[in-house]
Amino acid sequence: MNEEQLQRKKAFVKEHKSLLAGAALENYETAFIIEYTHNSTAIEGNTLSLMETKLLLEDKQSIGGKALREIYEVTNHKKAFDYVTKCVQEGKSLDERILKDIHAILMENIFTGGIYRDVGVYITGAAHTPPAPDEMYRQIKDFYVDLEKNREMDPITLAAWTHGEFVRIHPFIDGNGRTARMIMNYQLMFHDFLPVSISKEDRLPYFSCLEAYAMKGDIQPFADMIAALEETRLDYYIQAIEQISDMHFDAN
Repeated sequence: MNEEQLQRKKAFVKEHKSLLAGAALENYETAFIIEYTHNSTAIEGNTLSLMETKLLLEDKQSIGGKALREIYEVTNHKKAFDYVTKCVQEGKSLDERILKDIHAILMENIFTGGIYRDVGVYITGAAHTPPAPDEMYRQIKDFYVDLEKNREMDPITLAAWTHGEFVRIHPFIDGNGRTARMIMNYQLMFHDFLPVSISKEDRLPYFSCLEAYAMKGDIQPFADMIAALEETRLDYYIQAIEQISDMHFDAN
């Protein structure tokens, strides 16, 4: 991960993003939200296609032949991302109340969210077993303390750690993965980076990175994955900015 290069690209995009104001910028952001919602819910087994997700979120069309829960998973995800965006714009650091609110929005009309589990859980196919309820309560409280301690960590690693540590603890009965990806993006956006989407096709390397952290405490593979996704998004914006202006990003 080349942190200096990412910071320079981030600064370039932040300074010149206004050149894309209007329909172009709105289209880029809408396309990302649709892609992100589709991937994040599909990773957890949602069967709506990318086009069905677009029809539901952008065109407000009903989708036949799908379970009501799947429809709510998609619409709730958009609402949760809107909430995250609002909190970041208001300069609010991620904390327990915001995290619980995110989970509650993600679970709306499915079950009551924002409440920690009081039963043991298992992750199918994973070597790591989340802590039992009593130990989970202790660890999730430590997580919020460590959120404060880790504020000075570089933003990419902080985003990776926030996701990895949260999902290792697995504090909710369901929705931990979607919540983890949402708070990962919260940290990126709070530090002026672009939110990223982990493709459903990359779920195996993604899960391997999370397993490396849960079992060995090694966050670097996941941080590298997020950095690569971030650079791809920044490059997309840089290309768009260069196409409509005489400016060019200096790679040196």
